[in-house]
Amino acid sequence: MISRRLFAQGVAGVMAAGTLAACSSEKAAAPAAAPTTSPGHTKFAALKQINAGPLNIGYAEDGPANGPVVFLLHGWPYSIHSYVDVAPILAAAGYRVIVPFLRGYGSTTFLSADTVRNGQQAATASDLIALMDALHVDKAVLGGYDWGSRTAGCVAAVWPERVKAAALVSGYLVTNLKAQQQPLTPVAERGWWYQYYFSTDRGVAGYRQNVHDFNKLIWQTASPDWKFSDATYDQSAEAFANADHVAVVIHNYRWRLGLAQGEAQYDAVEQKLQAAPPITVPTITIASDFDGAAMDGKAYRSKFTGKYDHRILKGIGHNVPQEDPQSFAKAVIDADKL
Repeated sequence: MISRRLFAQGVAGVMAAGTLAACSSEKAAAPAAAPTTSPGHTKFAALKQINAGPLNIGYAEDGPANGPVVFLLHGWPYSIHSYVDVAPILAAAGYRVIVPFLRGYGSTTFLSADTVRNGQQAATASDLIALMDALHVDKAVLGGYDWGSRTAGCVAAVWPERVKAAALVSGYLVTNLKAQQQPLTPVAERGWWYQYYFSTDRGVAGYRQNVHDFNKLIWQTASPDWKFSDATYDQSAEAFANADHVAVVIHNYRWRLGLAQGEAQYDAVEQKLQAAPPITVPTITIASDFDGAAMDGKAYRSKFTGKYDHRILKGIGHNVPQEDPQSFAKAVIDADKL
């Protein structure tokens, strides 16, 4: 993550270069509007584990078992606790809410020691499809920010039949590797310092040694006006103790820069994503102060060809669902109604 101003310049440069559930099988009544609730939850209703694809995935769940399903996806360097206040709002509105730890976070682990600790977008998108299959969810509403927004966007673009609607922070984040090779302005490049750091052996050692303080700095940089407490940060930071966290994060950023290979099993999905497919499902995109000059959403408007709305949250940083759970939950519900 980077500063609001630097991120905006980076997005503009990359976009100029090219690109930067329903329900389970049981029927449920249409959900009501989001109720008013005060933030401050520290626990989820339930924490569960399930084998899905190459992973044993840890996830939080809330809401009625027969409600329309919503998957909420976190980013880096965050955790499922970004949604600790969003989940009860959606549950109270009648949704079955599922919040998984991404690979390399929390209680999500690889089933085999031989599996590549791969962080490419096609892998995390395939993880979500595998989780939906394991939970017997045919179609769901998706919400996410950062890696979570990218993952949700990839799933919506490649498997639109599995997505009823989406709420995506920062818009269209599907990574185009060719566009990623195009240089930006020096000021914009400075904002990606951590990606270049992760490209070095020193950066890997530094992140591994200082992951707690490193990620706290990212939180402060990406959300400069959010006065989160040490307890709030430490609750999410527990997820970084995952034995595969560093490997997955490093692979993600090296893959984006063309410094690490993806896996052949994801080539078909990745080939589709490299074509920058439009997202055809009903979608609400959300911009915050973090998006800077890209806040108006014009740079990615053409990538959404279905029913669409764009919202701007001023005074909010990058971790939108934790900083403004009411607005994020409302965007999820409203996207489902488009």
